[in-house]
Amino acid sequence: MPSPAGHHSPVSVTERAMKRRGFLKTSLGASAGVLAAPTFASWLGAADAKAATAAAAFVDDYKSNVVANLTPETNAVVRALGGMAEVWKTGAAWNTGTPLRPEVLRANMRYCARITSARTEAQAKEAFVYDRQHQSYAMIAALGPLADLYKSGAKAVTSITSAPDTTPATTISDAVPADAPAGSALGAGSYDSALGQVAKLVDTVRGPYASGNPGKFAFQYPRPWRMNEDSEVVDTGAKDALGYPVYDSEVVVVTQLLRQRSTNGAEDGGFPSGHTNAFHLAGLAFAYAVPERFQELVTRAFELSHTRIMSGMHSTVDVLGGRIMATALAAAALADSANADLKAAARAQALAYFQAQTGTTADTLFAYAHSDADDQYADRDDNAQAVKPRLTYVLNRDGGNEPLTVPKGAEVLLETRLPYLDAAQRREVLRTTALPSGYVLLDGFEQWGRLNLFAAADGYGAFDSGVTVTLDAAAGGFGAADSWRNDIDGRGSLTKQGTGTLTLTGHNRYTGGTVLKDGVLAAGSAHALGHGDVRVSGGTLRVATKSSVQIHGTYAQESSALEVTLRSGRGPALEVTRRAVLGAGSVLSLRLDADKPPAAGSTVRVLGAAGLRGQFDRVELNSDTLRAVPVYTAEGLSVRLLKR
Repeated sequence: MPSPAGHHSPVSVTERAMKRRGFLKTSLGASAGVLAAPTFASWLGAADAKAATAAAAFVDDYKSNVVANLTPETNAVVRALGGMAEVWKTGAAWNTGTPLRPEVLRANMRYCARITSARTEAQAKEAFVYDRQHQSYAMIAALGPLADLYKSGAKAVTSITSAPDTTPATTISDAVPADAPAGSALGAGSYDSALGQVAKLVDTVRGPYASGNPGKFAFQYPRPWRMNEDSEVVDTGAKDALGYPVYDSEVVVVTQLLRQRSTNGAEDGGFPSGHTNAFHLAGLAFAYAVPERFQELVTRAFELSHTRIMSGMHSTVDVLGGRIMATALAAAALADSANADLKAAARAQALAYFQAQTGTTADTLFAYAHSDADDQYADRDDNAQAVKPRLTYVLNRDGGNEPLTVPKGAEVLLETRLPYLDAAQRREVLRTTALPSGYVLLDGFEQWGRLNLFAAADGYGAFDSGVTVTLDAAAGGFGAADSWRNDIDGRGSLTKQGTGTLTLTGHNRYTGGTVLKDGVLAAGSAHALGHGDVRVSGGTLRVATKSSVQIHGTYAQESSALEVTLRSGRGPALEVTRRAVLGAGSVLSLRLDADKPPAAGSTVRVLGAAGLRGQFDRVELNSDTLRAVPVYTAEGLSVRLLKR
């Protein structure tokens, strides 16, 4: 890549020899703690630091990310990545920087050395493919059962489908295959296709202000294969078989990628990782258009980014930096009013196309998109376990309990995934699912690195005040039915309104109580309803568990239904620690469990309580062979199953 105007001229390794041991163990002006937002005093003068702190919000200033702007006060991306300034002091050249937190950078290099030394040949070849393949195309696989339909509809192609066994004779670039259908395009696909608006949205999010080059030039942090903990990074004149200088590095670059490396360290910085930035940008653009695969796209972006470390081409801090900038840049592009029509058109086009291709509706497309048992992202828990350690990698939390002020515009990232929430509610979701403060690098300006989009797709992490959610059965998709899987904490309450369905599956501890006014509220775990009173004044409370659902408070029901599946061997479907009150219009709707139905003649416990007042107006059993006779006591309700 070209050297920007005013940037330091390339300096050879011989001219700027640097001992790696000293590089990692020297600390100049290291901070004693981590701040909620970076103090750039270790990088800038006091006046410049003040200017950076008072700068415009990222989403309002993202177009400042060009190579002419290389300081925090002039470039929004450099500013957002300011947490790196707490770790690394940029030098006059690419190999003269100084660590401010040597323990972080030492852990960074050791992780890279360990993972590159232990990788398999299959992992090496995979890393080559994702190094050379167009990053937007690589993200398409996260669409699972929809992936091949997308490639066909978007005319998206690649020429990089496998890796050679050895180092290629030349550099390799992705290209449209000669036998590709007419109009085919690399990356997200052709604008002149059935999914042209989606392809255009991906390219727009990855637009001219989304480059990682200004950040690379500003920080000048070397790639890991140019550094080694216990040896000098010097050019002794020795060359490898490809003519590259020999560095005695513990980080082992994938054999197939040796020729793909740059020889110019001054113009080939490691931080932030450009591939990581591109993977996450494409992933979040696709997630906006196809939110049915939101978490899977986020997971794949993390997975592909990890191959940058596995390949030896980047380090953990590089990858963290790439994710941080991509999160901010994606939000900025999607929040930009100039792109409002495009993002709406992309979402509408994707929805219409996939429904037509699969014969689904807005309500059933999600199920189809998760119907393939061979889908590599089929298991949500596996995805969560893959993402979690990569949110922080080698970073240790250094204390601090600073509350997060969600960056301006970040809520747009959840606009299609949580369409039934307003902007303020989506901001609360981001805030209550975010990482805690205290992770250096993530605590940069506006703290974009603390956002956890995988968790945010599963709804609130806490109710810190009263939360009212309205889902509409006629809206279709997530607007009609959704599941919140997080363990919800907080002192606030939940009120469910609207004709749609909300399912809670977490181990919830919120204490403000639960109110159901309309539609369906499904308790998908034993502690789904939190710690507090539960009032059902309309709609249907559905017990959707194999174990008893606990109500840690009182239970009141009127003009509504309690829907229970009768299962042999289970305790009460609903276990109330205090009193249960059944008012006028209360209905009990029963069905038999498909796997363990209770037999005729058995008595099944439905409701247990410290005390019961009132009765159901009607008890219904959905069975052609059995009928249910209610048996009330002071401590609850059972039903006796008799043959019809």
